[in-house]
Amino acid sequence: MARVSSPCIRVCTLDPETGLCEGCGRTRAEIASWYRIPEEERQRIMAELPERMREAFTPERDKAE
Repeated sequence: MARVSSPCIRVCTLDPETGLCEGCGRTRAEIASWYRIPEEERQRIMAELPERMREAFTPERDKAE
């Protein structure tokens, strides 16, 4: 059986303000359904995560620079 792609880094803490996991950037719904969604969809989500993390967790003063 092929291994399922996952961005999980085992820092599983959901940020109450953004609703995103502070480790990987996924939402609670994405995490819960991860192994049921097609690999193509997982890849699409994973491609969005770096930008999602920057927008959610970069302090405002750093975003302006």
